Amino acid sequence: MNNPVDEQLKNIHDKLQQLLKQYRLVQKENGQLKKELEKQKAASIKKTEQVQSLQQKLDAAQVGMSSWGEADKKLMEKRIDTYLKEIEKCLSLLNAE
Repeated sequence: MNNPVDEQLKNIHDKLQQLLKQYRLVQKENGQLKKELEKQKAASIKKTEQVQSLQQKLDAAQVGMSSWGEADKKLMEKRIDTYLKEIEKCLSLLNAE
């Protein structure tokens, strides 16, 4: 007959092995998530730089628009608004992940 203490030790050993296996899986997943986070941070920084660049161009365009007619100004403002909305969508998608 098996000794009850031996059975308990075997059960504890089996559970410990299972916990170690789960721990390794969690560690691997954690490493992958950290890599993904770094990618997302880099993409976010790049998008932020693009927004700043576009904002500078917008500011320059607004200064130059003083000699434009009203129809040209409205058309340009509409195009710029469209670009800004697209950028905001991209940023919100990056922040949602």
